[in-house]
Amino acid sequence: MERIFIVDDHRMVVKSLSRLINDSGIAQVENVYYDLQSCRAGLKKTLPDVLLLDIGLPDGDGVDFCAEIVQKYAGVKVIMLTTYKEFSIAKRALQNGALGYILKNAEGEEMLAGIEAVSRGETFLCEEIDLLLKEKRNEDVVWLANREKEVLKYIADGYTTEAIARLIDRHEETVRTHRRNLLIKLNAKNTAEAVKKGIEKKLIET
Repeated sequence: MERIFIVDDHRMVVKSLSRLINDSGIAQVENVYYDLQSCRAGLKKTLPDVLLLDIGLPDGDGVDFCAEIVQKYAGVKVIMLTTYKEFSIAKRALQNGALGYILKNAEGEEMLAGIEAVSRGETFLCEEIDLLLKEKRNEDVVWLANREKEVLKYIADGYTTEAIARLIDRHEETVRTHRRNLLIKLNAKNTAEAVKKGIEKKLIET
């Protein structure tokens, strides 16, 4: 039976997914982590056969972490488990060594099929992402929600997280989530780089 680790900061997702996998009879969830730091510590002690890895984590980008895992632990197979449907993110995940890319809204059967395929060393993409990649969209295209564009503009104008939260009438944690999503979607190491790429891609009016 395959040993599974899950890395996701959404506890309800972890709980639901763990139940699905454990009841399936094809694999067993042995460890769950809610951030990258705890996962790094856990991998030093024991390794899974398959790691289900979220992209938007509190302390980093799961796609970058995937490359780190593949480099350090060649035997660990990684499936990206995410809500991101962007071509550029899916392609970067596969380039960084992920064998699977599955959206969190995928059906249970598709999730289990992905685990089985990746366990065999095969690449598995959920249907929606498979169709997206086959369309061969321009990888330079970045899609941002209107709210994300608004937050990016405020960041470019030098506003703090606290100030942006007041301006858009949302909690600071919501703004921090938007910031994290912007870094991932723009493949930026920091907000300065995100702003630079936003201007280059005409996502910010100058």
